[in-house]
Amino acid sequence: MPERPPLLMIPGPIEVSPAVLQAFTAPPPGHLAPRLIEAFGSSLEMMRRVWLAADSSLPFVVAGAGTLAMEMAVANLIEAGDRTVVVNTGYFSDRLTEMLRRCGADVREVTTEVGDAPSPEQVAEALRPTGGGGPVKALFATHVDTSTGVRIDPEPLAALARENGALSVFDGVCATAAERFDMEDWGADVYLTASQKAIGLPPGLAMLLVSARAFEVRANRGSTAPPMYLDWVEWRPIMEAYEQRRPAYFSTPATNLILALATGLGEILAGGMEERFALHQRAARNLREAWLSLGLTPVPVRPELAANTLSALRFPAGVDGSLIGRILEHGVVVAGGLHPAIRTEYFRVGHMGYAVTRPDMLESTVRAVARALGRDVPAIPAG
Repeated sequence: MPERPPLLMIPGPIEVSPAVLQAFTAPPPGHLAPRLIEAFGSSLEMMRRVWLAADSSLPFVVAGAGTLAMEMAVANLIEAGDRTVVVNTGYFSDRLTEMLRRCGADVREVTTEVGDAPSPEQVAEALRPTGGGGPVKALFATHVDTSTGVRIDPEPLAALARENGALSVFDGVCATAAERFDMEDWGADVYLTASQKAIGLPPGLAMLLVSARAFEVRANRGSTAPPMYLDWVEWRPIMEAYEQRRPAYFSTPATNLILALATGLGEILAGGMEERFALHQRAARNLREAWLSLGLTPVPVRPELAANTLSALRFPAGVDGSLIGRILEHGVVVAGGLHPAIRTEYFRVGHMGYAVTRPDMLESTVRAVARALGRDVPAIPAG
């Protein structure tokens, strides 16, 4: 029997469940096969339940990475000269800013020190018209930035956007299906993600839900259309056909990933979203206690900013990036730093999706980190 590969505990891709793996490794169906159409249609329906979204919201699943989902949101909503606000909490907020600038947008960033998040008051100030400029068209924010482990509270930001007549777009790549996001009640307009994080699949799907209000903005834009592959108008009839269990074609979907998606979303919803959020919250709380006992300091500067999907941990005094290799020697893969300002000062541990249903995986991770540090293995609290 081949030796099991090291436990994958980075902030994505993640370990996947046996059922998801079985669905993914099935013989590939054609894109018009009845089982593919059923899996696609049921997945689109389940996405609204995972996103806690309105029935009127429009789900999109397209072959590609999380960056594609970000590009789709920007390209469909933003035209040259549009005023936008970016709530910057790390590397992926920087990426959103660059995408907006490439579209010709007028971008105002709301920033703070690494590990912190701007306050709602700072965001409210940025949303106010200045210098005779027009209103802000859209606010962009990263729910959990994978580079810092910082989690924002989307609810007040969505409310501020609506109060100022702006759309709200949230990058949920490292948050969706793990951190609470109530798209309908909060009045958010776009929530996007990718398949390889808390959704619990291999990489390869860009996923987003779009409010009817946001789609109307796209439908009524005054300039040329977005690139064809990014265009919601091109994709909408395809998604609607799949929901109606009818065959459709625009571009060949990632068929095996769609089979896996139906399985993965079904697993997430089996216990309800409240239980799924609670699983991630408990796992993160227990790991934080373990990290504290090992003398590891989080990058987020306040406890309420610490994500439930990953831990960004500063190296202790006298320890450097070689720790990551020593952790691997104990059978667990963790990730190095990503934020340019502190890249060599910290490492990251993912704990989302299937892993939070497996206490043994979390315990193995803590054990590997402790042994790599040459310290006693702390107990992980139960429950």
